[in-house]
Amino acid sequence: MPNFLSMQQVEELKQKHRVIKDKRLADRIKVILSLNAGYEFSQIAIILLLDEGTLRRYYTNYQNSGVDGLLELHYIGGQSNLSADQEEKLKLYLEENTKRTAKEVLSYIAETFNTTYTVVGATKLLHRLGFTYKKPKIVPGKADKAKQDAFIQTYKNIRKHLGASDQLYFLDSSHPEHNTKPSYGWILKGKAHDKIVKTNTGRERLNLNGALNFMDKTAVVLNEERIDHKAVLKLLRKLEAKHSKGKVYMILDNARYYHAKEVSAWVKKHRRFKLVFLPAYSPNLNVIERLWKFFHQQVTWNRYFETFAEFKKETLRFFRHLEKHRSELDTLLTDNFQVVPAFSTQT
Repeated sequence: MPNFLSMQQVEELKQKHRVIKDKRLADRIKVILSLNAGYEFSQIAIILLLDEGTLRRYYTNYQNSGVDGLLELHYIGGQSNLSADQEEKLKLYLEENTKRTAKEVLSYIAETFNTTYTVVGATKLLHRLGFTYKKPKIVPGKADKAKQDAFIQTYKNIRKHLGASDQLYFLDSSHPEHNTKPSYGWILKGKAHDKIVKTNTGRERLNLNGALNFMDKTAVVLNEERIDHKAVLKLLRKLEAKHSKGKVYMILDNARYYHAKEVSAWVKKHRRFKLVFLPAYSPNLNVIERLWKFFHQQVTWNRYFETFAEFKKETLRFFRHLEKHRSELDTLLTDNFQVVPAFSTQT
């Protein structure tokens, strides 16, 4: 539970505590800040002379309704003030118009239905109507659902007609920095048990040019001085040497170097190699994107490399020995694509 607040949230609570006059509300703020600092409910209960059940309720109110829910004093329980028809209208409205806080919802209820709710009461209503407090999923704003659907049909046709010697690759580049990436993990409670991971001050990075074989979950990953058409040609020649017969389908995005005239000329000369371009703004359709993320989980998250040479060595070693992670990759690197939803153009 420690460090569940952002710096902005901590400052907001401290500011409220400085100006608030009601001791009961000030204690509620102390509870949240103390939990964030690593104190346990039992310790805070002793210090503030409150029972643990009350502290847990304050924490839940804050998690569900933010500062407004935490500082709400006069919640009156009972039946909903909205009729079934009004509840349905509210639900339809909120499905189309996301409100950031319960306070915004109760303001809308007051304006639309002339009915008063407290923050906690509105929060309970939202839960009962099936809503939960979470972030929306982010997708590329310019992604085209129709084009993504068309690509998937093309992809399925390629898969269906793959010959025994044919290969299917997903291509992309990645640029991991030589720096520690902190990530969540199970760590004992309390400041005394904080896990410390050193970081680097440098900004050196690798330029990885990769091709993921979808069928056997192996990869050819080369580190280059820069990713350009020369790097692409080098990767293609590696694949040519690896596969002496059969067609080699390569699914890739629309980066400029893939469209370079030198690359087009090479593919025209080597007719076994087929470039299959993804629709614009479609990283969700490029399976190798998930391999890059898996790499970070295994190599860069919560790990410190003293030198750039060590970081480079461990990175390339990881990609050379993907067989060690075959069971995980078989589950992760599937072609069960998630297509972006169709968005309305109305404003």
